Amino acid sequence: MGSMGMTSVDLYMDPLCAWSHVVVQWIGEVQRQREVRVRWHPMSLSLLSDPSASPDESWGPLRVMASATEVDPDKVGALVAALGRRVHLDERRDLDAVAREAAAEAGLPASVADAAGSAEWDERVRESHGTAVALSGPGVGSPVIELPGADGDPVGFYGPIIAEAPRGADAARVWDAVLVLAGTPGFFELKRDRDEEIRFE
Repeated sequence: MGSMGMTSVDLYMDPLCAWSHVVVQWIGEVQRQREVRVRWHPMSLSLLSDPSASPDESWGPLRVMASATEVDPDKVGALVAALGRRVHLDERRDLDAVAREAAAEAGLPASVADAAGSAEWDERVRESHGTAVALSGPGVGSPVIELPGADGDPVGFYGPIIAEAPRGADAARVWDAVLVLAGTPGFFELKRDRDEEIRFE
């Protein structure tokens, strides 16, 4: 936590992951109420299933994320929100068009959307994915959130996994709880079976 109360976190996620999109919605709500700076990083669902997986169409949004991080990191949050709305709310699978529209909505140049078809970014995606797995362990999914731990060193957790993004004061309350848990030495997980359908707004 910085001197002005700013908390910096790193969020590793795959825009094609529905649970990650809920976290994107939640973090956006938190940022309206808390001083939180998010650094966004790609994490691949296909690599989670098979670490030796070859890039396929699903890597397009990940490549776009990697490119956007280099071009203008402050706009990556808007990019992943725009990607997620089209993929999860509108249920679109024309990923090249989705990438172009999302990049334009986020105020990013067309070259960022062009990255969807370029293998130039694949090593960056693999490195970022590897960092996420190293932070939280191999038995995780998307998203992974990196937070300041008890001694100030970063700790990574899978999640939070929430059926619907909390809003208003509830979003801030969940954020505060996550920070407390991250700062608790020896804390690893809370878990229960999922008994609700995921919901987007």
